[in-house]
Amino acid sequence: MSIAAPAPRVAVQLADLGPVAQLRAGRLPRRLVQLYVGLWLYGVSLALMVLGDIGLAPWDVLHSGFVRHVPITLGQAVVLFSFVVLVLWIPLREKPGLGTISNALVVGVAADVTLAMFDAPADWPARIALTIGGIVLCGLATALYIGAQLGRGPRDGLMTGLARRTGLSIRLVRTGIEVAVVAVGLVLGGTLGLGTVAYALTIGPIAQWLMPRFVVDLPAARVGGIPDPDPDLLA
Repeated sequence: MSIAAPAPRVAVQLADLGPVAQLRAGRLPRRLVQLYVGLWLYGVSLALMVLGDIGLAPWDVLHSGFVRHVPITLGQAVVLFSFVVLVLWIPLREKPGLGTISNALVVGVAADVTLAMFDAPADWPARIALTIGGIVLCGLATALYIGAQLGRGPRDGLMTGLARRTGLSIRLVRTGIEVAVVAVGLVLGGTLGLGTVAYALTIGPIAQWLMPRFVVDLPAARVGGIPDPDPDLLA
């Protein structure tokens, strides 16, 4: 008796959906839970890198520099710049989804709550562990919230919108944006260091490796899906 070979596993795809279609695509309760868990963990990961204090992600270099001059918390700066970036979506004709607005609000709150609960360690092993943990957790959080398929974050939308309007590659646009925000952040006194370099080199591969494990399958949206998410979108 011959034994039939198992059917090959079909890769779950990221669907190219508009804001309303995202909500109608099915499995919404599961996706909402995954979205908000991912966004909260993203804020926690930001806070871990701040507590480690050996270098932040590029946008957080800007946020940390900004709060040196304005009486607001780091989380409030994250929220403020998220909405500033959303204003830049208007000429780019990007369409925010539920995940976009939630990203702008939840990440900053989660960061502030975490920073209020813990003190920064003084010893290097703990600081290195916090930074590495923050980067890995950020990769997991990115896979969770993007995998929920409820809209990209404000900064991701700026990147993809500029790439679409200029015809430049996403990698080039992302590099240009991040160099600019790091430069401004440094002028303002933001935290740049080895953690920044480690984040830039590893966050894309980590998120890309985790992404297939958390992309929610939307059977109604399989046509037009994007099978292999660009690692430049996963940071």
